[in-house]
Order: sequence, then structure tokens, then C-alpha cells
Amino acid sequence: MKSLNIAYNPRIDQLRWLAALIVFLFHFYIEYRAAGGAAIGSPWWGIVTEGHTGVGLFFTLSGFLFMRIAQGKGEIQYRDFLRNRMLRIFPLFFVIFLLATSIQRDRFQPQDLFYIFATNLGDSPTSRSVVTGAAWCISLEFMFYLVFPFIARFALEQGPRYLLKLIALMLFFKAAAYAESERSTLMYFSTFVGRFDQFLVGMLAAELFVRCHGWLRRHALWLAPAALALALGNSALQASIAPFNASPKSAFWIFWSLQESAVWAVLILGWVSFERRLPHWLEKALCHGGKVSFSFYLLHAAVIHSLGRNVGLPQLLEQPLANALALGAIVYGATWALATLSYNTIEEPFLRMRRRYGREGTPN
Repeated sequence: MKSLNIAYNPRIDQLRWLAALIVFLFHFYIEYRAAGGAAIGSPWWGIVTEGHTGVGLFFTLSGFLFMRIAQGKGEIQYRDFLRNRMLRIFPLFFVIFLLATSIQRDRFQPQDLFYIFATNLGDSPTSRSVVTGAAWCISLEFMFYLVFPFIARFALEQGPRYLLKLIALMLFFKAAAYAESERSTLMYFSTFVGRFDQFLVGMLAAELFVRCHGWLRRHALWLAPAALALALGNSALQASIAPFNASPKSAFWIFWSLQESAVWAVLILGWVSFERRLPHWLEKALCHGGKVSFSFYLLHAAVIHSLGRNVGLPQLLEQPLANALALGAIVYGATWALATLSYNTIEEPFLRMRRRYGREGTPN
């Protein structure tokens, strides 16, 4: 569903597809290993073994997209902005939350209802099951929505230096919190302290996009693949130095989210500036993947885990790598189909209720 508040850019949907794909590969690999599949030994496959980085791409992309909207509007009407955001994420998120409380029926406590506002903290019902675990990041996304109109206004008034000052504050918070948390990796991974700077980096990328659009357009042909190679290298670095499940904790994670989002910001700038058309069938497929990416993200773990528990690790092909790729393709296709059904049934009817939330701009 195209936005009413900014001209449609298929590159944004294609980046959403990429983010969802990376997270899918991460969780598929975890389930594959749990079922007895072979481990990946090389850190150069970090984009898979550390595929949680796809969430960082989602967050950075959110900051970029909404700042681009703010740049095209003299003023964002706060009430209508939040109304649109609620219509965008709450219907499907609420379904997932109800699924989580149903699965955890025997452990349910009345106070668990408050976790609908903080799925990333404590003993949230959504985090008790792999099936609904992906919902942890929705609370962080909505936290960003709550403050974005104010941050965007100040950034438009003061320029990029305002965002840089906020990022500097976030670095201080990260450093100060490191020694105070025994599970600092999980804190950086799933809380305001560890993630909010990724939205800010996305907003900063939008400021750079406006100021350097001509240069980006001229160099996008090499910039986009170079940024993708940089993302692969960055994931390999993390897999080598401080993987997510490593013990003891590593100070690398103080800077991890900022480094991760900076790399994704370069990819966003390069790909959004890339004006050459892909083959029609590929453009259509990737854009559809981006369109249904929210459903795909929230449902993919349920598909992977359910198939893993009930089917296991069937040997479709003799070669282990070929067998893993075949299984991954089948599970991916099943998730794609379910996400399309979810989008058409749950998301799209509510998306049609959105309205403009700025004083300028025209619908697509």
C-alpha cells in the first residue's frame, strides 16, 4: 500500500524486502542447526549467522523514510501521524500479541497486558515463544513514532548538527550503561539505549540525501554494491569479534548499533539514488516482498519453527548445502504466501483508512 504522504519509491520496498530476507535467513539457520544441520564455520557468512542485523536495516530505513516525509512537509500533524502509524502496525501486532497470550495461557498474569506497550522488556508474553518472538522490536518502533515529529521539527530547524548531538548523547548512555548491566549485549540489542541511535542515523542519512542528491545519483552505480559489500564485511567482523550469543560480554557492542546503522545508511543512500530499472519481473517481485514485509517479519519465525518442530530436517537432496538451500527456499515460499494472505486480510483494510498528516504534499 503506497503512502499518501510521500511519492512512492520502489527502492524503499526493495530495501524492506532485503531486511526481511536477512532476518529470515538468521532464524532459519538457528532452526536448521537445532534440527541437526551443519554449522557455518566461516565468519564471512556473518550476514546469516548474525542476521539480526536486518532489524538494524529496518530501524535505519524507518528514520530515513520518515525524515524524507518531514522534509517535504512544512509541519507534521501529530494526531494524524500517530493515527496512521497505529493503523499501520497495531492490527497485526495485536493479533500476534493475542497469539502469544493464548500460547502462554497457563502462565498468563493480568499485568501481562501492559507488555503490549513494552514487548522488548522483561518477561513479555511475545518473547516466551519463538512463534511470536519477533514482536519485540515493535515497541521500539512505536517509541520512535511517538517522538519523531518533535525530533524532525528540531532537526529541520537546526540542521544535521541536532541529530549529531543526539547521537553523541546516545553514545554516552551506551558507555554509561555497559558496566551496569550483566547482560549488556541483550540490553544493546533490544532497548532504547542500544537502538534509538539507528533511527537517528537514518534521519541523518535523509539530510545527506537532500544535500548530496546529485553526487549520489551520479555515483549510485558503484555506491550501492560497495555498500552491500561493506555490510557483508561488517557482519563478518561482528561474527569474528563479538557474535550475539558470545560470552563474556564485549565492549564492541557499545559501538555496534551505530556502526551497523552507518553501514546500512550508506546502502540506503546508494540504492535509493540508483535510478536504473531492474527487469520488470524482478522489480515486481521485490516490491511485493517489501509490501508484505511487516507480515513476513512477524510471521516468519512461526513458519520456520512450526515446520522445524513438525517436519524436522528432511533429506531432499544428497549434498548437505544443496539440501539446506532447497529447504530454505521451500520455507521461504511458504512464509511469502502466508505473509501475502496476512497483508491482504489484516493489514490492507486498515491501511486504506490512513490520511495525510502534513500540510504539504500530494498523494501518489
